[in-house]
Amino acid sequence: MKTITVYGSSQVGPNHTVYKDALCIGEALARAGYAVMSGGYFGVMEAISKGAKMAGGHVIGVTTDQIGLQFNVQPNSYLDEIVNYADLRDRLLHMVESADGYLALPGGIGTLHEIAETWELMRIGGVPRRPFVCYGPMWAEVIAIMEGSPFLGDGYHGMITLAQNLQSVIETFSQ
Repeated sequence: MKTITVYGSSQVGPNHTVYKDALCIGEALARAGYAVMSGGYFGVMEAISKGAKMAGGHVIGVTTDQIGLQFNVQPNSYLDEIVNYADLRDRLLHMVESADGYLALPGGIGTLHEIAETWELMRIGGVPRRPFVCYGPMWAEVIAIMEGSPFLGDGYHGMITLAQNLQSVIETFSQ
């Protein structure tokens, strides 16, 4: 079974549009036969996990002591499998190396870091190039600025697909 790593905000609750989108996307990915992997906590991570679980999918949470212990939080209750690391670097590396594709939903600095690390590892050959989707207008603006920058070297362009709807996300991973 192929696995899609999902990045996104921990700051959204069940009534937020991004949470609802993540719930639908998790469900659609599971119905399309994908396992989903996320950071395993709350916000988008919880929504993607819940959606996939509702559709009978396999859900993986990659947690870290740096978050769990420091902020006294537990992984969400929709996980089938928990992989824990001592630090954020190893956690993210696992999420990049163990996936068959990547999806970034709206988020903050942590999500931006995950996008940048994944993008760079694919560019330098640290991991094979895999489907990488950034969802929503926020990432469309950020990626456009980066791809238009005179400081972005060769090899970065065209590695990220921008999606504005659920259908585009699923189609990208199904190609």
